[in-house]
Amino acid sequence: MQNDRLYVPVRIKKREVNAERLLRTRPAFSKSVMVSVAVSKLGCSDLIFVEPGVKVDEAYYRDVLLAQQMLPAICHIAGFIFQQDNAPAHRPGETVQFLQREAPSIIPPDMWPPNSPNLNPVDYKIWGYVQEQVYRKQIHDVTDLKQRLVEVWGCLPQNVVNKAINEWRKRLRACARAEGHHSEHNILSFTPSTIN
Repeated sequence: MQNDRLYVPVRIKKREVNAERLLRTRPAFSKSVMVSVAVSKLGCSDLIFVEPGVKVDEAYYRDVLLAQQMLPAICHIAGFIFQQDNAPAHRPGETVQFLQREAPSIIPPDMWPPNSPNLNPVDYKIWGYVQEQVYRKQIHDVTDLKQRLVEVWGCLPQNVVNKAINEWRKRLRACARAEGHHSEHNILSFTPSTIN
């Protein structure tokens, strides 16, 4: 519901609109997939799918997502700086030490943004674009969803990634001005989304 678009006169609130008048831009889809990616102005990683039912805890994040999948996928990109947020699986000491050893350059933990979609280029810009492309066709099941994600990701224009990355500093400044509190009203084109 939070990502549904509603076209009404300016002062009308969503809760004031009769539910029968609400239009869905895509069919409801109850299945979802968890995906990790790396993006940069020099290229993007392939999609890394987390198997259904897997809990992404510290060990899985460090030993599987980072060590086996993400870092090997991005090691060919010269000059990258690794950034992550303060999600619980990201901040334990062993994970930080692993990244300090294995990532060529990493933003230190005391400078990581909070677990906030409006400070992650993938969340605030790229997933919205991908989701819009994926749902141009009806999705039948999780296998179909994964296939559509792979197709769309493979055709993702680099300029979409570049625009998202270029917006990052502006978003950090807005967060600093808001002293870490909500800053959406200070940011243009805020479009969080989920893939489900």
